[in-house]
Amino acid sequence: MSQEKVNRYKEEKANRKEILAKERKKQTNARVCAGVVALALVCWLGYSVYDMTTRPDTSTIEMNASALDSYLSSMGTGASE
Repeated sequence: MSQEKVNRYKEEKANRKEILAKERKKQTNARVCAGVVALALVCWLGYSVYDMTTRPDTSTIEMNASALDSYLSSMGTGASE
């Protein structure tokens, strides 16, 4: 091993506790952030399902078909002549 590698190893060994503490802190922060994102997704999904189930029924549609009826009736009278 070169002297540079030996010095790096000694420095790493001397600071090993601090390095491990930083790594643990990064992992903890990543887990907390992932948990917050997962919680937000679950809450959004739950709210969406709740909103869909409690929404009033809007399947009834009314429309004025008099224009269509008059067009079809005019088509029928032209074919019979």
